[in-house]
Amino acid sequence: MNKYSNEFKEEAVKRVLSGVPASQVAREIGVNVSSLYTWKARYLKHPEQPFVGSGKLRDEDAELRRLQKRIKDLEQENEF
Repeated sequence: MNKYSNEFKEEAVKRVLSGVPASQVAREIGVNVSSLYTWKARYLKHPEQPFVGSGKLRDEDAELRRLQKRIKDLEQENEF
């Protein structure tokens, strides 16, 4: 599986959003068109942080995880 930088993905998506056909962009940059559609969907859903991964979380997901851990810790303390 190839790993592409966030900047690479963002530039590809911006080309598609500017009107260049996704199939053309995919062909030119050497990626599968379905990958490009996935990148586009992620970009449209979370334009501020569209491409997270490798152990990184979106800010709101990280906060949710922190709060869930805090609740679990408090519940365990309450059991004692």
